[in-house]
Amino acid sequence: MSLIDPLFSVGFLRKAIWKLWYPFLTRRLTSEEVLFLNYAFETDPPLGLPLDPADEPNRACIQLYHHVATQVDLRGKNILEVSCGHGGGASYLARTLRPLTYTALDLNPTGIRFCLHRHQVEGLHFVQGDAENLAFADNSFDAVINVEASHCYPALPRFLSEVARVLKPGGHFLYADFRFRESLAEWEQTLGLAPLQMLRTLVINAEVLRGMDRNSPRSQDLLVRHLPRFLHSLGRDFAGIKGSRVHTALQRNELSYRSYCFEKARP
Repeated sequence: MSLIDPLFSVGFLRKAIWKLWYPFLTRRLTSEEVLFLNYAFETDPPLGLPLDPADEPNRACIQLYHHVATQVDLRGKNILEVSCGHGGGASYLARTLRPLTYTALDLNPTGIRFCLHRHQVEGLHFVQGDAENLAFADNSFDAVINVEASHCYPALPRFLSEVARVLKPGGHFLYADFRFRESLAEWEQTLGLAPLQMLRTLVINAEVLRGMDRNSPRSQDLLVRHLPRFLHSLGRDFAGIKGSRVHTALQRNELSYRSYCFEKARP
């Protein structure tokens, strides 16, 4: 899940915008088998992650999910992904990291319908729901995954409280997102006050930029063919196309993209 603008800081306005934008995007892109809505990740030298041929076109996006999710061992665990987009990351992780169950949630009902039709993987379940009001019992999951979505949420502290509630003691929150420079202090403060222990964090601007560059030609082609011209600027930022505002902000360190691993305290 990607970008938007620091100007959209009012909670109800932000949520209304995303409720409209993501279904619109899903309707425009499903014919192209666009399975990922997040930015991307590539190391130097290249990560060289072994992939099935069917996954190869989405390598850079998959590698971001792999980077975030493999901070802990998910084998045999019950996993929740919040804001799963078009389900590509959920499908890949459910197939390759061997969790016992993988529940993938998103606010966009159009996206969830697409996921239910497109991704048939044992143990993988898709549900429509709200990141700030998770409809799961306390202590339900061994890990919660959230990739590039929390900048869209009206109330990040509420989301973090919900993550802590549904995690089992000793469970992990595996997280990646970005903020522009003017929002960094607030983000850091909010994460520091979360009812979770931060185990590690890493700035991954360089890796995300390489992934963006790898994906830019395909993203530009999709934008031209599927979005009306008046949305091209927004679409370029959303996709992280080379030369876009977001891409430039990453290069100039005006935007920070980070990955995190948190743990819920044991009794």
